[in-house]
Amino acid sequence: VAPDAKEAARGNVVAAAKSKAYGKREIVIRCNGLGTAWGKADVAAIATSGADAILVPKVESATDVAAVVALLDAAGAPAAMAVWAMMETLKGMLRAEEIAGSHPRLGLFVMGTNDLVKDMRARHTPMRLPMITALGIGMLAARAHGLAILDGVYNDIQDAEGFKAVCRQGVEMGFDGKTLIHPGQVEPCNEIFAP
Repeated sequence: VAPDAKEAARGNVVAAAKSKAYGKREIVIRCNGLGTAWGKADVAAIATSGADAILVPKVESATDVAAVVALLDAAGAPAAMAVWAMMETLKGMLRAEEIAGSHPRLGLFVMGTNDLVKDMRARHTPMRLPMITALGIGMLAARAHGLAILDGVYNDIQDAEGFKAVCRQGVEMGFDGKTLIHPGQVEPCNEIFAP
């Protein structure tokens, strides 16, 4: 969302979550980072939106999780509202175990593979070899602390076979699911990740 549209977008997404028009689906709203002009207001708005969880970008420490939890509590978030952490920075990955055990509200890691590849100065490859270490560290930390974990996005929406191969790799590695960037990825992802 463009900077001049962020406040309107916040109102729209909170209204959509409060509408309960999505049936029996888990609703998660991503906030802007706490270091941005919109982050703290986003967290406060999401706290009472009726969403099931808040997705926090660029989590780098247990302190980051504690700051989000404190803002949620101050804004009156229900105790059941979970925190999901985007694991997408090098510092965050090196502190994955600390983050995973940081707070009972933390329920899930989302691997931010695009930002990790960029920060590593690596490349997206079919086998994702540059990402294997980060994916494995995220998996180990999540599982050691009883968290769920979602694999990162697949950018080439035209490459259906490549997408399926990465989904199969995610299942083999133990991921619970995958983040998606196009509606055409939903069905094949569900087929591969279905138990």
